[in-house]
Amino acid sequence: MPDTTDYESRLLAYTDGQDPIAMQGETPHLLAELVEGVALEKLCARPAPAKWSVSEILAHLAEDELTTSWRYRQMIENPGVALAGFDQDLWARLGHYKTWVPEDSLQMFRLLREANLRMLARLTPSEWDLHGVHGERGPMTVRTLCRHMAGHDRNHVEQILRILGKAA
Repeated sequence: MPDTTDYESRLLAYTDGQDPIAMQGETPHLLAELVEGVALEKLCARPAPAKWSVSEILAHLAEDELTTSWRYRQMIENPGVALAGFDQDLWARLGHYKTWVPEDSLQMFRLLREANLRMLARLTPSEWDLHGVHGERGPMTVRTLCRHMAGHDRNHVEQILRILGKAA
């Protein structure tokens, strides 16, 4: 199992003292605002050869939200379920992220996120504590996955801000 301690600590730091559900609810709007009016060429330009463009980050967020949808539901339906990790670079290659239209990625992300937030809003207290065992991060509850995703969002928002040269 790879050591993900530094990464997880960074994501948790983004959510300290914050409401992870509110953070997740804000992300689709924040992303749309960040890319509004930015030329497609700039959104598709990689900041470095091995680094994703803004457009590729948006595609990643959309597909990761799809994965998260499955993980939440599997933990609730099958407590203790094994949750496979995924190779994000392989998914980017297989999904040919560099060809995704940013608006399409944002729409997919927004729709999946809204579905997840609707589900989370209806969970009972005990359902928040149901868990799965992630292949890289170990045991996690629905609650910890929710917080992880809020931090994951913020991590990529910060990345997009840097790429676009905008202040945080």
